[in-house]
Amino acid sequence: MTMTSAEIREAFLQFFAERGHQRVASASLIPGNDPTLLFTNAGMVPFKDVFLGDEHRDYSRATSSQRCLRAGGKHNDLENVGYTARHHTFFEMLGNFSFGDYFKREAIQYAWEFLTDTLQLPKEKLWVTVFTEDDEAYNIWADEIGVPRDRISRIGAKDNFWAMGDTGPCGPCSEIFYDHGESVWGGPPGTPEEDGDRYIEIWNLVFMQYNRQADGTLLPLPKPSVDTGMGLERISAVLQHVHSNYEIDLFEALIKAAARIIGTTDLSNKSLRVIADHIRSCSFLIADGVQPSNEGRGYVLRRIIRRAVRHGNMLGAPAGFFSQLVQELCTQMGSAYPELVEKKKVIRDALAREEEQFGKTLERGLTILNDALETLDGQVIPGDVVFKLYDTFGFPVDLTADIAREKELTIDEAGFQAAMEQQRQRAQQSSQFGVDYNERLKSSVRSQFTGYEQTDDESEVVELFADGQPVAELAVGQQGVVVLAQTPFYAESGGQIGDRGRLVANGGEFIVEDTQYIGKAIAHHGKAASALKVGDRVRAEIDAERRAAVKKNHSATHLLHAALRNLLGEHVTQKGSLVTADRLRFDFSHFEAVTAEQLDAIERQVNEEIYKNHALQTAHMPIEEAKKAGAMALFGEKYDDDVRVVTMGDFSMELCGGTHVSRTGDIGAFRIVSEAGIASGVRRIEAVTGAGAVRFTLQQQQQLRSIAIMLKADMNHVSERVQAQLERSKALEKSVDELKGRLASQAGNDLVGSAIEINGTKVIIAQLDNVESKALRELVDDLKNQIGSGVVVLAVVNDGKVSLIVGVTKDLTTKVQAGAVVNVAAQCVGGKGGGRPDLAQAGGSDASQVTTALEAARAHLESIL
Repeated sequence: MTMTSAEIREAFLQFFAERGHQRVASASLIPGNDPTLLFTNAGMVPFKDVFLGDEHRDYSRATSSQRCLRAGGKHNDLENVGYTARHHTFFEMLGNFSFGDYFKREAIQYAWEFLTDTLQLPKEKLWVTVFTEDDEAYNIWADEIGVPRDRISRIGAKDNFWAMGDTGPCGPCSEIFYDHGESVWGGPPGTPEEDGDRYIEIWNLVFMQYNRQADGTLLPLPKPSVDTGMGLERISAVLQHVHSNYEIDLFEALIKAAARIIGTTDLSNKSLRVIADHIRSCSFLIADGVQPSNEGRGYVLRRIIRRAVRHGNMLGAPAGFFSQLVQELCTQMGSAYPELVEKKKVIRDALAREEEQFGKTLERGLTILNDALETLDGQVIPGDVVFKLYDTFGFPVDLTADIAREKELTIDEAGFQAAMEQQRQRAQQSSQFGVDYNERLKSSVRSQFTGYEQTDDESEVVELFADGQPVAELAVGQQGVVVLAQTPFYAESGGQIGDRGRLVANGGEFIVEDTQYIGKAIAHHGKAASALKVGDRVRAEIDAERRAAVKKNHSATHLLHAALRNLLGEHVTQKGSLVTADRLRFDFSHFEAVTAEQLDAIERQVNEEIYKNHALQTAHMPIEEAKKAGAMALFGEKYDDDVRVVTMGDFSMELCGGTHVSRTGDIGAFRIVSEAGIASGVRRIEAVTGAGAVRFTLQQQQQLRSIAIMLKADMNHVSERVQAQLERSKALEKSVDELKGRLASQAGNDLVGSAIEINGTKVIIAQLDNVESKALRELVDDLKNQIGSGVVVLAVVNDGKVSLIVGVTKDLTTKVQAGAVVNVAAQCVGGKGGGRPDLAQAGGSDASQVTTALEAARAHLESIL
């Protein structure tokens, strides 16, 4: 049977939907509320909390086609992409999941039925592996499914035992392999030839049945579960009778489009594979809210874009070629992932900007490389230099090697790999689940939140924790955690901080210092002022005044988000937020500083919506319905299938579970305190509302009044007086610079007369006083012109810091390198420097050794002239 990738995806989802599985849409590539993972790298990631028992859903069976990315942290396939048949940065993982419902027998039966009946794969082409000790799975495959025992391999824990982390849920695996036939080299799984390409894994069934303790003990899980994964690209290659994933219909279309845009007819070129793979990962990352930057996810995105652009450059691609591929990607995958089409312009703009920026970066990288070559000792470019070019400037290693070969040099590949390994080890830290699963606070309670309409409530203590363990009672003065059946306390989420307050019981109280989630339980963290027991009735009272201030700032955040998108563009997406009682902080994607005029317009628009006094409307609806209605989702937030939508007039509609004012007029006023960049492509606005906005305005007024008094001006005309003072200051600075220039010129004339000769070469070596460091370059150029041929070495001490500069006329640069001379001198004053062969500068901190430094420079010149 031959099927397109789209048909296979749909057939898989439909098969499991017909067997009682909830069809779940692909989650974002950015794991929701999970700082332990860089990207969604497996189909089970969106269900991780369900498997851990921290989240409960309305269904116990699910199926999905999850978009995944492996290009950073523990799972990093980037360097292999394009050069092997099955490595990708972006891929789709077809999966079916059981959360304590069916187990091994049904999972194996479903897999076999789908492959052999629905997809009509020949049974004799399929091989199976099971964990060495898993007799149950082995017997199901052999006795019930009927797979010949000589096509079932028992494999050890390295390949056939899966674990979520060092502790926690884990269990044996059973893999299904497809035999490509004798024409392809390789042996069955478990044989010495298993690394060949004849037998290819297409499906992995994970049976989570144990809870691994810190000492390695495996305890049976009360509800064994199933997690499966089958790569769409791999199964498409099998059904389309091609050996490489890059030959399937989806990649074939992207490769042809890339070749057409670039202008090449060699469709077998592996650079086209790289480009076709990378346009998928880059586009989906941007659609999910990531922008190129120098850290975290944005850094990985930047590396992938630059790798694609570099491969395009190798093929002679025109500028801006990569962003043009977005249209073909939308054609191929837009129906399955409509967000691609919705964000098409944002994706294209981001890719075009990054491609243009990389062109400039390439030039800077070449400058750094040339500077390193000037001071190179030997014929090998050090590994740390190669790594810096690669890591900081995105400078491809192969390009560094090419330049080295042109200059009859080599690169220190071992040193580069060592630096890369250190980076990988640092990156892997972000891929760990972090906390010992069995040391985490766990609760089976689903607390009812009653705080949308009330600030106090009666409830019962259902759980208590102290020192990370469940307890029956908290003693007087003991720190602990209280879980109630229902509570008006808001647990921190969506950027809004948790409530504070008190729980009143037995004539005493528990002081609530913070409120957080434990799974679906609302946990009150604090200190017991009187003894508290499980089963006690309490009156939960939040700090109502603090909550009121938080609500004003939270509602203002929604208005700010809408105003930013209205005035700056729809590329603006939320990158994070913090809502406290004192202020709000909002991070958003934008590629340049927001101008003063734009900030005024944003502030004005938010306040206009406040004055309109919109009544806030809330509604619960399915998440897909909410998105179709135009509701904005918050970056990095994870939502249930049914969501709460908060609407403010026709101005703002967002998915939000937080607390808000009743009407926008309750916010009072909104003032922007600051705007700044916090990462490449990410800006931050901090603002205040209500009484905080009034205080901020009064502070500004007081500052303006103080400035007016100092300038002896009316408050309404301060700007004119400041402008006049600035112009006067500029005029004075210009006069001072002219005077310094004349003094430097006079000093230069005196220096020419003091020039010495070293083996027939004119040399000026001197320490100067009252010369600004920034004027040294002009002075050196002037001296070089006056002497015609020679070397100039100058030193200046300003505020205890030494500035050294060396100039060499062009005719002498083959004999004298300015960088080498300046570094000899710099070592004496505790510094180092660099520059061009004809001009180099250095700094130092030991002013007492300036004379020694100049003498060292002279001795060096005497040795080479």
